[in-house]
Amino acid sequence: MVHPSYIMLAENDFGRKIYKIFTKNVSGWGMDGTGHGSVATGIVDRKNKRKLREPLPKGERFFHRLGKDMRYNTMLYLLMLPGLAYYLIFNYAPMYGIIIAFKSYTPGMSIFGSPWVGFKYFADFFNSYYFERLLRNTFLLSFYSLLWGFPVPIIFALLLNELRSRKFMRVAQTFTYVPHFISIMVVCSLIMSFSAERGIFNDIIAFFGGGRSSILQNPKAFRSVYIASGIWQEAGWGSILYLAALSGINKELFDAADIDGAGRFQKIWNITLPGIAPTVTIMLILRMGGLMSVGFEKVLLLYNDLTMETADVISTFIYRRGLIQADFAYSSAVGLFNSVINCLFLVGANKLSSKISENSLW
Repeated sequence: MVHPSYIMLAENDFGRKIYKIFTKNVSGWGMDGTGHGSVATGIVDRKNKRKLREPLPKGERFFHRLGKDMRYNTMLYLLMLPGLAYYLIFNYAPMYGIIIAFKSYTPGMSIFGSPWVGFKYFADFFNSYYFERLLRNTFLLSFYSLLWGFPVPIIFALLLNELRSRKFMRVAQTFTYVPHFISIMVVCSLIMSFSAERGIFNDIIAFFGGGRSSILQNPKAFRSVYIASGIWQEAGWGSILYLAALSGINKELFDAADIDGAGRFQKIWNITLPGIAPTVTIMLILRMGGLMSVGFEKVLLLYNDLTMETADVISTFIYRRGLIQADFAYSSAVGLFNSVINCLFLVGANKLSSKISENSLW
């Protein structure tokens, strides 16, 4: 809504000059920030019987604001360019290769010159002997990792937040962050060494009266070793985000709780946990989006023929079929199926979260 006095000023030449100066940087009252009137309604020049500015179409309005923002924040957009280029080159540009999942592609032929086969490779995978085993192992490994691994960084962050000694807190953080930076090759080498018959794990088992065995050759023990080592490696690093969320909670709430006589656990339950709930929800939704994604490197380094029944997952199958057997079309179809399932999990988790809480990705 434009104030009536501005319309009166616009009726003469002197008034229009004052109007331009006064409204140059005004963004409210329907102004577009240019001094020419409202983008939504247009200010009418009664003397010349014309609109000072016509409303911009919706699409042009967006690009107009974008161009103006880029002029004001040029350096920020320049800083964004490397990251944007990375995703465009390595994530979006290769996506055209997805079409080989629907073609009979061989390395000697071009992608676009290969004949179409439709959903042949998808049907072959669904009817194969490996389908049920791969789906079960991938889901269980990822689900158990989420079930046991997701709460650990939250609990660890809460424990660190309750420490009185900041020096001890920094030391604890340093020691728990270090495993994240250890190469996966080194981690797997340590696991294999500790899991051997004369390794430290069997020494502990023998100390309590158990028998020695090669742990990594036991199919029932593979998932436990995989999940436990993953928690050890990522628990400290994963707590950083929750510590940042904890630092954003208003300290006056804790002071008020102290005055009311609330205990430590009461403050955690009624102040701390609700304060980090949005962060926890968003991270859980993102983890749900990767529920069917298990990194093949660690599984590939730890599994063997004896544990294949419980250790073989979709990503290792794609590696064997695509890179070792050079069946690129078939492995692309399996990978595309896996990505679609992850996308459905992400959309479903986000929709469920938006219904039961106010937190969601979109």
